[in-house]
Amino acid sequence: MKATIDREECTLCGLCWETCPDFFEENPEDGMVQIIENYRADRKINEGDVPGSLEECVREAAGDCPVEIIHVMA
Repeated sequence: MKATIDREECTLCGLCWETCPDFFEENPEDGMVQIIENYRADRKINEGDVPGSLEECVREAAGDCPVEIIHVMA
């Protein structure tokens, strides 16, 4: 499964990194969400490969996002 984030639309609510802190984190420079380094695709902070063990919490974070900026694809 892959995940992408439309970071420019992030409202800094923190729900994603609170819901799935093993995959999402707050960027220390701009406060917006990013994918934890271990799971980034091509070193992009807004694209990542979701391990099977985190699929459920990534989907939950995407579903809970109030601005729907997290997208998951099989």
